Amino acid sequence: MLLQESVKPISYVKAHAADIIRGLAETRTPIIITQNGEAKAVLQDIASYEAIQESLALLKILALSRKDVEAGKVKPAEQAIADIKEKIRQRRQG
Repeated sequence: MLLQESVKPISYVKAHAADIIRGLAETRTPIIITQNGEAKAVLQDIASYEAIQESLALLKILALSRKDVEAGKVKPAEQAIADIKEKIRQRRQG
């Protein structure tokens, strides 16, 4: 992906919006929109946006998990499974 080819001034985006949106869906290459010669925004297709959001959510989960490990808030899988089985057993009895 060549970013130089994806940089467009806002006036171009306004004049060619339908074509740009069609191209986004086909190529999944984001468009960098400039205003007064400075990059101001990024336009991307919805599938790419959703994929990025899912990736960010997973990274957040990993970061939180890492903090739990560092804080010692974890236990071996065998112990976790045993705890779950015990809770199930208690619910069936009670």
